[in-house]
Amino acid sequence: MKNIVIAFALVLFTACGSDDATKDYTAENDQEIQKYITDNNLTAQKSSSGLYYVIDTPGTGSQPTSTDNVTVAYKGYFTNGSVFDENPTFSTNLRNVIKGWTEGITYFKEGGSGILLIPSSLGYGNNGRSSIPGGAVLVFDIELISVN
Repeated sequence: MKNIVIAFALVLFTACGSDDATKDYTAENDQEIQKYITDNNLTAQKSSSGLYYVIDTPGTGSQPTSTDNVTVAYKGYFTNGSVFDENPTFSTNLRNVIKGWTEGITYFKEGGSGILLIPSSLGYGNNGRSSIPGGAVLVFDIELISVN
């Protein structure tokens, strides 16, 4: 009986100790993003939230706020180059997207383009979504077509 209790306790302890749902990816994501920036010879800005962004073309039109409706063209991929999503015209309200987009799109003006490098805390977090694993850094090529 004593062995059963010890075995049960070990299983319970091991199961609780391997929970990645509470893992903090902040440092790991930051290193991955910095390596991507270096490897791709990018000049990126870092916001206080941990979002990195590159403005390739500033644009000349309106600059959106975090509550505006926008139309963008985008390609989303991981730092290894594997594409997970792409859309030539996507219209949305910036309140209805991941935090990295809500913040990052506001750095562009209409007609502007660039790159958002989004740590998991501003993306899909520890849980991931569909083909995006938990803790993943997301890279988006963005063109802000219009602020609606």
